[in-house]
Amino acid sequence: METFAPARDLVADPGFARARRRALAALDPVEIDAPIRDVVAAFAALPHVFTLQCCCGHFLVDPGQDPHDCAPLPPCVSGPVTYRIAYLALCLENGPRGRALLASLARLPAIDPDYVQFGSPTWFWDRRPNSYALQVEPAAHMTQDEAVLSPAEALRTQAVRDRIFAELRALLADAGGP
Repeated sequence: METFAPARDLVADPGFARARRRALAALDPVEIDAPIRDVVAAFAALPHVFTLQCCCGHFLVDPGQDPHDCAPLPPCVSGPVTYRIAYLALCLENGPRGRALLASLARLPAIDPDYVQFGSPTWFWDRRPNSYALQVEPAAHMTQDEAVLSPAEALRTQAVRDRIFAELRALLADAGGP
């Protein structure tokens, strides 16, 4: 699945409010990775955005490990790590608050441009205009939803992922979200 494409400009979307109501009605917090439930809930509280999909990012080090395991990497990881991408896909309203949020989200890759991307994956945009995804993935793998990383690369990815979600929490606190 394509996971990255450059960000597009917001367009008119008269169906935004209806799509947002449907998305919020279908939102099941139990299906969201526990470490980021608060982030998704905070976005849900804002009237100019809704979450399309998300994943906290999973680091798999053992052959039989549950692919949904949210445990952090052990600090002494020694072998290859299968990484399942951390991302947050959002749909924004084309209005002043949506444009402001878009500008804030678009600045987040500056935290670590080699590991953070922000754009409009075609797969999301074709289903819902004004869709954007913030993802944490080493640049060499930015178009893949899974990659095998070296231990050092996996540890850096985890650190960047944690910082991105912390930055999202700060952004949401400033926006009046929980």
